[in-house]
Amino acid sequence: MSKRSLAGIAGIVAIATLISKVFGLVRQQALAAAFAIGPVADAYNLSYVIPGFLLVLLGGINGPFHSAIVSVVAKRKKEEIAPLVETITTLVGLALIGVTLGIIVFADPLIGLLGQGFSETPTGLESRAIAVVQLQIMAPMALFAGLIGIGFGTLNAADQYWLPSISPLFSSVTVIIGLGILALILGRDLMTPEYAMLGGIVLALGTLAGAFLQWIVQVPALWKSGLGRLRLRFNVSDPGVRDVLKVLGPATFSSGMMQINVYTDLYFAAYIPGTLAALGFANLLVQTPLGIISNIILVPFLPIFSRLADPQHWPELKLRIRQSLMLVALTMLPLSALIVTLALPIVKVIYERGAFGEDAAVIVTSVLMAYGLGMFVYLGRDVMVRVFYALGDGETPFRISIVSIFLNAVLDYFLIQLLGPPGLVLATVGVNVVSLFAMVVLLDRKLNGLPWLSWSRPIVLLTLASGLAGVACWLSRWGLEAWVGSQNFWANLVQLCGASAVGLGVFALLTVALQIPEASLLVARVRQRLGR
Repeated sequence: MSKRSLAGIAGIVAIATLISKVFGLVRQQALAAAFAIGPVADAYNLSYVIPGFLLVLLGGINGPFHSAIVSVVAKRKKEEIAPLVETITTLVGLALIGVTLGIIVFADPLIGLLGQGFSETPTGLESRAIAVVQLQIMAPMALFAGLIGIGFGTLNAADQYWLPSISPLFSSVTVIIGLGILALILGRDLMTPEYAMLGGIVLALGTLAGAFLQWIVQVPALWKSGLGRLRLRFNVSDPGVRDVLKVLGPATFSSGMMQINVYTDLYFAAYIPGTLAALGFANLLVQTPLGIISNIILVPFLPIFSRLADPQHWPELKLRIRQSLMLVALTMLPLSALIVTLALPIVKVIYERGAFGEDAAVIVTSVLMAYGLGMFVYLGRDVMVRVFYALGDGETPFRISIVSIFLNAVLDYFLIQLLGPPGLVLATVGVNVVSLFAMVVLLDRKLNGLPWLSWSRPIVLLTLASGLAGVACWLSRWGLEAWVGSQNFWANLVQLCGASAVGLGVFALLTVALQIPEASLLVARVRQRLGR
């Protein structure tokens, strides 16, 4: 077991991730104020798809690189870790240099493939030209992403959590600084068409600089801990290398297959101007709480899952799976209720300033409501994926991902015609529901039975409690809007704070009445910390 308690790890990760997410939110506010949902924002959201995907896939906490490294390194002696990490870093680094060069050379056709709908309008053609340049600038993020994922997985396995959780703020800080300098130089001219390309270049350079900083700050920590240095090593005969690759290959392809769903969404979104930017702004508002809760749950639980992978420990493993799913339900379900009912004041408070006006707020609100509906299944699916990784099985999530690609394409085609931009998000929610159900069924067989019926009862009750909390939240918002209005920042902030407090209070009372063990444990830990 880890030297730190589960609660201690979760606390470290929560604080660091919260700080990082706050900076990410400020970055999106700066983007919204500068470019709203115009061609520069559309271009950036399109060009960032590939480097952003690689940063999440390869360098992200809970991504396949991170998961594969943790699942293997957590079981090995410290003196065996450095040669293993150096070999994996060498092999992955050489491969990703080739990927970087390929992105630079083929940036134009890649953007053309992702944003085919851009060619339908003059604004779209402008966005495409900007996106090509941005993608070429951000191409080296492919290399940095792999190095980040390996390093952070190693640090987590060695019981170091602060640096991996807080480091994403560097990407936000560098973008904010770049936009701030540009705004000081250009002033209001920043939003004019003739400076669109310059704005796009600054965004790309800031993003690349942030990825570089994420990697470079981990190097001294790895050296100091004796977990590997910057040296070439080709010790491919090490059994640990084979163990990592056994999980890494299928897990990377699995996550890559899931990203094809994102490409499918972008293909349809590019035909509706402003949709790409709206998806990006709404997604950030959902990913902020998702990222915090995901890191709190998955980061401390993944090493535990890995240490309980032996069949003799499966009874405890099942208990830990239940705990993680209950924590997901306790956090995500009430947040979903609040986001769906308070989507408009949330968008207005966060984004409505500068170039971001009422029309943009309406579009982003509709997309945000759709995202809010799927928060539980999104994170629940991630928990189940990590259980499979801990068991050394990357093939099952990969196979499910392949089926998901076709299902997502079909749902995208029909739902965007019926519902517009929110239909793309609801298609993803549907895919996650099917994936979560399939993983529960297959894990039930793999672990010789799961008490999923007893697990489902508290989740259903928490869903009903969240629904009631959502109703209370909506009624409170309606009353506050009648009292203070909704025409300015402070009125929307009063709505948001007041209605949220009512909704969360109702959910808390109902949860206590349901007497769910994990809820009682969570309350006890909070009281203990407040009492210190």
